[in-house]
Amino acid sequence: MMKLLFAVFLSLTTLASAHYTFPALIVNGQTTPQWQYVRRTNNFQSNGPVTDVRSIDFRCYNSQTGAKAETYKGVSAGSKIGFTANGAVSHPSTTNIYMAKAPAGADVANWDGSGAVWFKVHEISAVTDGGRSISFPSNGMAKIEFNLPQSLPSGQYLVRMENVALHSAGSAGGAQWYISCAQIEVVNGGNGNPGPLVSIPGVYSGSEPGILINIYYPIPTSYVQPGPAVWRG
Repeated sequence: MMKLLFAVFLSLTTLASAHYTFPALIVNGQTTPQWQYVRRTNNFQSNGPVTDVRSIDFRCYNSQTGAKAETYKGVSAGSKIGFTANGAVSHPSTTNIYMAKAPAGADVANWDGSGAVWFKVHEISAVTDGGRSISFPSNGMAKIEFNLPQSLPSGQYLVRMENVALHSAGSAGGAQWYISCAQIEVVNGGNGNPGPLVSIPGVYSGSEPGILINIYYPIPTSYVQPGPAVWRG
């Protein structure tokens, strides 16, 4: 027990200062310049997280910078896209990626993503084995990529990365969220109907079992990924 408690203490003290951002978009294996197609977040210097899931910063985390970005044009449906971390993900964490289609006639660069418009397109969960161990595949990743659904309709989209660090998630508000929003224009799209649609903020209360969780002791027997099901087209 003492060894376990020491390991937990060491993990918490080591990880407390290890923060990160997701500043660059990847399209078909090519990494773009930092903050060119990703809205510059409030934490672009501090790397600090969002902890309030009801905050307006929980959407794109740019309330202080007010930053806009360029829109990456000509991304074909089915393409592989993603985000780079400025270093690597350095916390035990899980990941969700959401998208939202800008309304007809609107420029995504000037759109705030409000309303029930977001759908999940990718996730990386935790891995458990009935209480013997829990592991976090997101931890250590320098980039996170996925394939856009082939049936994704053409149009302009916000693509939102959220990585939730769980090392301090045993108490309310302890989960740390690392968030970025990129802008892309999808072409050669299909006739899919993305969903279910959720609002951000609003998608989480903060008390979900995958957000309010002690990952150390007792070791969780399972993990429930927060948010709606992934839309795969």
